[in-house]
Amino acid sequence: MALDGIVTRAIVHELQPFIGARIGKIYQPSTHDLIFILRGSGGGGKLLLSANPTYPRVHLTDRNSINPPEAPMFCMLMRKHCEGGTIESISQVGMERIIHIQVRTRDELGDVSAKKIIIELMGRHSNIILTELATGIIIDGIHHVTPTISSYRNVMPGIAYIEPPQQHKLNPLDISRGGFLSLAAAAEEAALLADSGEEQEPEEIIEGELAGLLKSLEEPKADGSGGPAPSADPAGWMVHAFSGMSPLIAGEIVRQRGGGSASEAGSTGEAPAGSPAADDQWTEEMASLWQAFDTVLGPVRECRFSPMSGANAKGKPVFSAIPLTLPDDHVKHYSSISSCLEDYYGDKAERDTVKQRVSDLIRFLSNERSKNVKKLANLQKDLDEAQDADQFRIWGELLFASLHAVSKGDKQAKLVNYYDEDQAEITIPLDPLLSPSDNAQRYFKKYNKYKNSLLVINEQLLKTHEEIAYIETLLQQLAHASLNDIEEIRDELVSQGYLRDRSKKGKKKKKATRPTLQVFTSSEGIDIYVGKNNLQNEYVTNRLASANDTWLHTKDIPGSHVVIRSETFGDATLEEAAQLAAYFSQAKQSSSVPVDCTLIRHVRKPSGAKPGFVIYDHQKTLFVTPDEERIKNLPNTLKS
Repeated sequence: MALDGIVTRAIVHELQPFIGARIGKIYQPSTHDLIFILRGSGGGGKLLLSANPTYPRVHLTDRNSINPPEAPMFCMLMRKHCEGGTIESISQVGMERIIHIQVRTRDELGDVSAKKIIIELMGRHSNIILTELATGIIIDGIHHVTPTISSYRNVMPGIAYIEPPQQHKLNPLDISRGGFLSLAAAAEEAALLADSGEEQEPEEIIEGELAGLLKSLEEPKADGSGGPAPSADPAGWMVHAFSGMSPLIAGEIVRQRGGGSASEAGSTGEAPAGSPAADDQWTEEMASLWQAFDTVLGPVRECRFSPMSGANAKGKPVFSAIPLTLPDDHVKHYSSISSCLEDYYGDKAERDTVKQRVSDLIRFLSNERSKNVKKLANLQKDLDEAQDADQFRIWGELLFASLHAVSKGDKQAKLVNYYDEDQAEITIPLDPLLSPSDNAQRYFKKYNKYKNSLLVINEQLLKTHEEIAYIETLLQQLAHASLNDIEEIRDELVSQGYLRDRSKKGKKKKKATRPTLQVFTSSEGIDIYVGKNNLQNEYVTNRLASANDTWLHTKDIPGSHVVIRSETFGDATLEEAAQLAAYFSQAKQSSSVPVDCTLIRHVRKPSGAKPGFVIYDHQKTLFVTPDEERIKNLPNTLKS
């Protein structure tokens, strides 16, 4: 990943057509993200602003997101100050990962008001801040930064906005060949001096004006010094010296370094006499490094971007706004930086949030499953013992018939088995502390106990198998869950008595009468509904679908209910629906997954069954291998 100053420049360049666009609606689907619906100039679109600490980004998006029933406070504030406003400018601060969006709107009195939205894409320090353009006073930020968090600057309403700490780096797009070589020479010399410099004696104390001067000399300067030597680590030096330069791009420059000549280098920048840069070989190396530097950054300077993604030498996925030399055969190219970011990030941010939210549910359900598996083993053991109930009856009857031949204190009795055709002798274990009569009574009691428990054990076995299947279905649903799905699954567990209701009394949430469903459109234009939890499954199958709609589900595998909302469709739609059923199931990573399909009229829910459980007949079975790329390319939307 490399969301650096170059990618930020590409984003800002791509958004320039939206200058003059109006901000129609503003949503905040999650804690870190804002969605702006843009209308007018640029043709309109959906702009994502994300201050996610792991995946900060700004780009146009087509992704559907579910908004909370009640808008968060920051979203309400953004609506108040920016909704209906016109975008006047979109700019980048130097080559930093900071974007400014200037918005002109009207306040409650109808007066023209100008605001500035500042998006800082800086990892865990990312933020979205709204300020007054004229005064620079912060109206609010999506993340507050208090004095306890940072002593350098605070992000709180009512205080002046302070830029993030300066890194004192040079803009790589403004430097010339001569400036580059002079900078490299100075950095090389500074690195050599730092390596050979003598340490100050502990007794030496410097005070007064000289101490102040030395302190000022220690301040970072935009001269490339203080980092590694350009000859030893050219990529590290460039990252240290130039703003917006990521290790990914610096590494690409080093890879593309060609053969520049010493004469060319000497004509553009003179190396200090007696320095390492005076060496012809060093100068030639720096000239070739400049050549690669200029080749790679030339298109960036001219805002000619070619977004791409792939995997680096270590197999780690990366993306870039400019071409990279990657070993991966599956390099993908994009028409815009937004489509690149959309494809690269995909639902990573949501998946991470979902993982955090479902961890407690997964842990709870896994424990419940383990308990039931253990219970199943114990029931099976009891069942095996209960199968011997008739043997205990025979032992009791044989002992009663032969009380005269057995004495108290005997550990076993060898008696003729009258129930055996061959009248074979049988050995019956005895409790020496009991009389022969009591031993016989003990076996009769065991017989009656196991005889009566057979029905109960079989009933418990059936319930335990159903319980395990139900828990495995919920675990599978959590693997595909969206943020909205999690709450529906949690509510289901509360209603089924697995979890306690954590909502406060008197503040019960309004439950939607209809769940939000993901609807895919087949290549033939037919709607395919997918239920991703039991609430959605029951709604899709039992309430939404018509009798002649087609229903699909993986055979004997936990998965989603899929419904084709049409009586007439072709093989392509059926195959795509089967793909969806296999993909949204426990067999997502398998091949030749069996998928049953039948008409809704043949699907029914047994009385008292667990949520989402149905039985069906008149089915036919298809075998498909889930294709994730094909699923992602199917148009889809969220409907409620």
